[in-house]
Amino acid sequence: MKSEEIKTLFAQFEQASSELEGVECWSARELQNLLGYSKWENFSKVIDKAKESCINAGEKISDHFPDVRKMVEIGSSAKKEIEDTLLTRYACYLIAQNGDSRKEQIAFAQNYFAVQTRRAEIVEQRILDYERVKARAKLTETEKKLSGALYERGVNDKDFAIIRSKGDQALFLLNTAMLKRKLGISDNRPVADFLPTVSIKAKDLAAEMTSVNVQTKNLQGVKPIEIEHIDNNSAVRKMLLKRGIVPEQLPPADDIKKVERKLKSDEKNVLKIKNK
Repeated sequence: MKSEEIKTLFAQFEQASSELEGVECWSARELQNLLGYSKWENFSKVIDKAKESCINAGEKISDHFPDVRKMVEIGSSAKKEIEDTLLTRYACYLIAQNGDSRKEQIAFAQNYFAVQTRRAEIVEQRILDYERVKARAKLTETEKKLSGALYERGVNDKDFAIIRSKGDQALFLLNTAMLKRKLGISDNRPVADFLPTVSIKAKDLAAEMTSVNVQTKNLQGVKPIEIEHIDNNSAVRKMLLKRGIVPEQLPPADDIKKVERKLKSDEKNVLKIKNK
Protein backbone atom coordinates (compact mmCIF):
# COMPACT_ATOMS: atom_id res chain seq x y z
CA MET A 1 0.00 0.00 0.00
CA LYS A 2 1.43 3.37 -1.06
CA SER A 3 2.03 6.22 1.36
CA GLU A 4 -0.46 8.47 -0.46
CA GLU A 5 -3.18 5.82 -0.22
CA ILE A 6 -2.51 5.35 3.48
CA LYS A 7 -2.75 9.09 4.14
CA THR A 8 -5.99 9.33 2.16
CA LEU A 9 -7.56 6.43 4.05
CA PHE A 10 -6.31 7.81 7.36
CA ALA A 11 -8.03 11.14 6.66
CA GLN A 12 -11.27 9.39 5.67
CA PHE A 13 -11.36 7.24 8.80
CA GLU A 14 -10.51 10.21 11.01
CA GLN A 15 -13.27 12.34 9.49
CA ALA A 16 -15.80 9.56 10.03
CA SER A 17 -15.10 9.31 13.76
CA SER A 18 -17.18 11.08 16.37
CA GLU A 19 -17.64 11.11 20.12
CA LEU A 20 -20.64 10.06 22.15
CA GLU A 21 -20.49 10.75 25.87
CA GLY A 22 -16.70 10.97 25.60
CA VAL A 23 -16.34 7.66 23.74
CA GLU A 24 -14.74 7.57 20.29
CA CYS A 25 -17.05 5.81 17.83
CA TRP A 26 -17.94 5.27 14.19
CA SER A 27 -21.26 4.79 12.41
CA ALA A 28 -21.62 1.29 10.97
CA ARG A 29 -23.30 2.78 7.90
CA GLU A 30 -20.31 5.03 7.27
CA LEU A 31 -17.82 2.27 8.05
CA GLN A 32 -19.60 0.09 5.51
CA ASN A 33 -18.63 2.52 2.76
CA LEU A 34 -15.12 3.03 4.09
CA LEU A 35 -14.52 -0.72 3.99
CA GLY A 36 -15.86 -1.07 0.45
CA TYR A 37 -19.12 -2.91 1.13
CA SER A 38 -21.85 -1.88 -1.29
CA LYS A 39 -24.73 -3.66 0.47
CA TRP A 40 -25.75 -3.27 4.09
CA GLU A 41 -26.98 -6.87 4.14
CA ASN A 42 -23.47 -8.16 3.42
CA PHE A 43 -21.82 -5.81 5.88
CA SER A 44 -24.28 -6.70 8.65
CA LYS A 45 -23.08 -10.31 8.40
CA VAL A 46 -19.54 -9.13 9.13
CA ILE A 47 -20.87 -7.16 12.10
CA ASP A 48 -22.56 -10.32 13.40
CA LYS A 49 -19.26 -12.21 13.22
CA ALA A 50 -17.56 -9.35 15.05
CA LYS A 51 -20.20 -9.52 17.78
CA GLU A 52 -19.45 -13.23 18.22
CA SER A 53 -15.77 -12.38 18.59
CA CYS A 54 -16.69 -9.73 21.13
CA ILE A 55 -18.61 -12.26 23.24
CA ASN A 56 -15.76 -14.78 22.97
CA ALA A 57 -13.38 -12.11 24.27
CA GLY A 58 -15.58 -11.61 27.34
CA GLU A 59 -16.85 -8.17 26.32
CA LYS A 60 -20.45 -6.97 26.31
CA ILE A 61 -21.97 -6.34 22.89
CA SER A 62 -23.98 -3.45 24.30
CA ASP A 63 -20.74 -1.68 25.29
CA HIS A 64 -19.32 -1.77 21.78
CA PHE A 65 -22.22 -2.24 19.33
CA PRO A 66 -25.17 -0.12 20.54
CA ASP A 67 -28.02 -0.07 18.02
CA VAL A 68 -29.39 3.33 16.97
CA ARG A 69 -31.65 4.74 14.30
CA LYS A 70 -30.84 7.66 12.03
CA MET A 71 -32.60 9.78 9.45
CA VAL A 72 -31.22 9.79 5.89
CA GLU A 73 -32.26 11.68 2.78
CA ILE A 74 -33.81 9.61 0.00
CA GLY A 75 -34.29 12.37 -2.56
CA SER A 76 -36.58 15.34 -3.12
CA SER A 77 -35.89 16.47 0.46
CA ALA A 78 -37.64 13.35 1.74
CA LYS A 79 -36.13 11.42 4.62
CA LYS A 80 -36.55 8.01 6.15
CA GLU A 81 -35.38 6.34 9.31
CA ILE A 82 -32.90 3.47 9.00
CA GLU A 83 -31.12 1.13 11.38
CA ASP A 84 -27.55 1.89 12.33
CA THR A 85 -25.02 0.76 14.91
CA LEU A 86 -22.49 2.84 16.76
CA LEU A 87 -19.12 1.14 16.91
CA THR A 88 -16.31 1.68 19.38
CA ARG A 89 -12.70 1.43 18.14
CA TYR A 90 -12.66 -2.09 19.56
CA ALA A 91 -15.82 -3.01 17.62
CA CYS A 92 -14.34 -1.57 14.43
CA TYR A 93 -11.18 -3.58 15.03
CA LEU A 94 -13.20 -6.79 15.35
CA ILE A 95 -15.13 -5.98 12.18
CA ALA A 96 -11.88 -5.40 10.28
CA GLN A 97 -10.47 -8.67 11.62
CA ASN A 98 -13.52 -10.49 10.24
CA GLY A 99 -13.22 -8.83 6.82
CA ASP A 100 -11.25 -9.82 3.74
CA SER A 101 -7.69 -8.56 4.30
CA ARG A 102 -6.99 -8.80 0.57
CA LYS A 103 -9.02 -5.61 0.24
CA GLU A 104 -6.82 -2.57 0.86
CA GLN A 105 -9.49 -0.84 2.94
CA ILE A 106 -9.75 -3.87 5.24
CA ALA A 107 -5.98 -4.24 5.57
CA PHE A 108 -5.74 -0.55 6.43
CA ALA A 109 -8.58 -0.78 8.96
CA GLN A 110 -7.01 -3.79 10.70
CA ASN A 111 -3.97 -1.66 11.42
CA TYR A 112 -5.71 1.69 11.95
CA PHE A 113 -7.99 0.36 14.68
CA ALA A 114 -5.24 -1.73 16.32
CA VAL A 115 -3.27 1.30 17.49
CA GLN A 116 -4.39 3.96 19.93
CA THR A 117 -3.03 6.94 18.04
CA ARG A 118 -4.11 9.88 15.92
CA ARG A 119 -0.81 10.01 14.03
CA ALA A 120 -0.83 8.89 10.41
CA GLU A 121 2.87 8.03 10.37
CA ILE A 122 2.48 5.49 13.18
CA VAL A 123 -0.38 3.79 11.35
CA GLU A 124 1.68 3.85 8.16
CA GLN A 125 4.66 2.20 9.88
CA ARG A 126 2.42 -0.49 11.31
CA ILE A 127 1.02 -1.20 7.84
CA LEU A 128 4.56 -1.48 6.46
CA ASP A 129 5.42 -3.94 9.25
CA TYR A 130 2.18 -5.83 8.64
CA GLU A 131 2.90 -6.15 4.91
CA ARG A 132 6.44 -7.37 5.62
CA VAL A 133 5.17 -10.05 8.00
CA LYS A 134 2.62 -11.14 5.41
CA ALA A 135 5.30 -11.28 2.72
CA ARG A 136 7.52 -13.40 4.97
CA ALA A 137 4.68 -15.82 5.68
CA LYS A 138 3.96 -16.05 1.95
CA LEU A 139 7.61 -16.88 1.21
CA THR A 140 7.53 -19.65 3.81
CA GLU A 141 4.40 -21.07 2.19
CA THR A 142 5.91 -20.85 -1.32
CA GLU A 143 9.18 -22.51 -0.30
CA LYS A 144 7.29 -25.27 1.51
CA LYS A 145 5.23 -25.93 -1.62
CA LEU A 146 8.37 -25.87 -3.78
CA SER A 147 10.23 -28.20 -1.43
CA GLY A 148 7.36 -30.72 -1.61
CA ALA A 149 7.29 -30.58 -5.41
CA LEU A 150 11.06 -31.04 -5.65
CA TYR A 151 11.08 -33.95 -3.21
CA GLU A 152 8.88 -35.84 -5.68
CA ARG A 153 11.51 -35.12 -8.37
CA GLY A 154 14.52 -36.52 -6.60
CA VAL A 155 15.59 -33.49 -4.53
CA ASN A 156 16.23 -34.07 -0.81
CA ASP A 157 16.48 -31.48 1.98
CA LYS A 158 20.23 -31.01 1.56
CA ASP A 159 19.86 -30.55 -2.19
CA PHE A 160 17.04 -28.06 -1.68
CA ALA A 161 19.21 -25.99 0.69
CA ILE A 162 21.95 -25.90 -1.97
CA ILE A 163 19.47 -24.92 -4.71
CA ARG A 164 18.06 -22.17 -2.53
CA SER A 165 21.54 -20.88 -1.70
CA LYS A 166 22.47 -20.75 -5.38
CA GLY A 167 19.25 -18.85 -5.99
CA ASP A 168 20.39 -16.31 -3.38
CA GLN A 169 23.74 -16.13 -5.18
CA ALA A 170 21.96 -15.24 -8.42
CA LEU A 171 19.67 -12.69 -6.75
CA PHE A 172 22.14 -11.02 -4.37
CA LEU A 173 25.49 -12.02 -5.95
CA LEU A 174 26.16 -13.66 -2.56
CA ASN A 175 25.28 -17.17 -1.47
CA THR A 176 23.19 -17.59 1.67
CA ALA A 177 26.16 -17.94 4.05
CA MET A 178 27.92 -14.89 2.59
CA LEU A 179 24.70 -12.88 2.70
CA LYS A 180 24.24 -13.73 6.37
CA ARG A 181 27.75 -12.56 7.18
CA LYS A 182 27.25 -9.33 5.25
CA LEU A 183 23.97 -8.58 7.07
CA GLY A 184 25.18 -9.80 10.49
CA ILE A 185 22.68 -12.66 10.72
CA SER A 186 23.42 -15.66 12.92
CA ASP A 187 23.84 -19.05 11.22
CA ASN A 188 20.76 -20.53 12.88
CA ARG A 189 18.33 -17.92 11.53
CA PRO A 190 16.81 -17.78 8.01
CA VAL A 191 18.20 -14.87 6.00
CA ALA A 192 14.67 -13.90 4.94
CA ASP A 193 13.85 -12.99 8.56
CA PHE A 194 16.09 -9.94 8.18
CA LEU A 195 15.42 -8.91 4.60
CA PRO A 196 13.37 -5.84 3.65
CA THR A 197 9.95 -6.46 2.12
CA VAL A 198 11.06 -5.95 -1.49
CA SER A 199 13.80 -8.60 -1.12
CA ILE A 200 11.40 -11.05 0.51
CA LYS A 201 8.94 -10.59 -2.34
CA ALA A 202 11.76 -10.97 -4.87
CA LYS A 203 12.74 -14.33 -3.37
CA ASP A 204 9.09 -15.35 -3.31
CA LEU A 205 8.56 -14.46 -6.98
CA ALA A 206 11.64 -16.42 -8.05
CA ALA A 207 10.54 -19.43 -5.99
CA GLU A 208 7.02 -19.25 -7.47
CA MET A 209 8.51 -19.15 -10.98
CA THR A 210 10.63 -22.19 -10.22
CA SER A 211 7.64 -24.04 -8.81
CA VAL A 212 5.60 -23.36 -11.95
CA ASN A 213 8.37 -24.14 -14.43
CA VAL A 214 9.48 -27.33 -12.70
CA GLN A 215 6.02 -28.71 -13.33
CA THR A 216 5.46 -27.13 -16.74
CA LYS A 217 8.82 -28.32 -18.07
CA ASN A 218 8.63 -31.57 -16.08
CA LEU A 219 12.13 -31.10 -14.69
CA GLN A 220 13.67 -34.04 -12.86
CA GLY A 221 16.77 -34.24 -10.66
CA VAL A 222 18.93 -31.68 -8.93
CA LYS A 223 20.91 -30.11 -11.77
CA PRO A 224 18.06 -29.08 -14.14
CA ILE A 225 16.06 -27.68 -11.22
CA GLU A 226 19.11 -25.85 -9.85
CA ILE A 227 19.68 -24.20 -13.24
CA GLU A 228 16.00 -23.24 -13.43
CA HIS A 229 16.06 -21.64 -9.99
CA ILE A 230 19.26 -19.73 -10.77
CA ASP A 231 17.76 -18.44 -14.02
CA ASN A 232 14.60 -17.28 -12.27
CA ASN A 233 16.50 -15.43 -9.55
CA SER A 234 18.71 -13.84 -12.20
CA ALA A 235 15.60 -12.68 -14.07
CA VAL A 236 14.14 -11.16 -10.91
CA ARG A 237 17.46 -9.45 -10.17
CA LYS A 238 17.49 -7.88 -13.65
CA MET A 239 13.99 -6.54 -13.06
CA LEU A 240 15.04 -4.98 -9.76
CA LEU A 241 18.16 -3.42 -11.26
CA LYS A 242 16.09 -1.85 -14.03
CA ARG A 243 14.08 -0.09 -11.33
CA GLY A 244 17.22 1.10 -9.56
CA ILE A 245 17.08 -1.48 -6.76
CA VAL A 246 20.32 -3.31 -5.97
CA PRO A 247 19.19 -6.04 -3.54
CA GLU A 248 22.57 -6.73 -1.89
CA GLN A 249 22.97 -3.03 -1.12
CA LEU A 250 19.70 -2.74 0.80
CA PRO A 251 20.20 -2.53 4.58
CA PRO A 252 18.91 -5.36 6.76
CA ALA A 253 15.48 -4.97 8.29
CA ASP A 254 14.45 -5.57 11.89
CA ASP A 255 14.19 -9.17 13.05
CA ILE A 256 10.82 -10.38 11.75
CA LYS A 257 10.16 -12.17 15.04
CA LYS A 258 10.40 -8.89 16.94
CA VAL A 259 8.13 -7.21 14.41
CA GLU A 260 5.56 -9.99 14.81
CA ARG A 261 5.68 -9.62 18.60
CA LYS A 262 5.13 -5.87 18.28
CA LEU A 263 2.10 -6.35 16.03
CA LYS A 264 0.63 -8.93 18.38
CA SER A 265 1.24 -6.62 21.33
CA ASP A 266 -0.77 -3.88 19.60
CA GLU A 267 -3.60 -6.34 19.04
CA LYS A 268 -3.56 -7.49 22.66
CA ASN A 269 -3.72 -3.88 23.81
CA VAL A 270 -6.79 -3.10 21.73
CA LEU A 271 -8.45 -6.22 23.07
CA LYS A 272 -7.99 -4.85 26.60
CA ILE A 273 -9.84 -1.62 25.86
CA LYS A 274 -12.62 -0.80 28.30
CA ASN A 275 -14.75 2.19 27.48
CA LYS A 276 -15.08 4.49 30.44
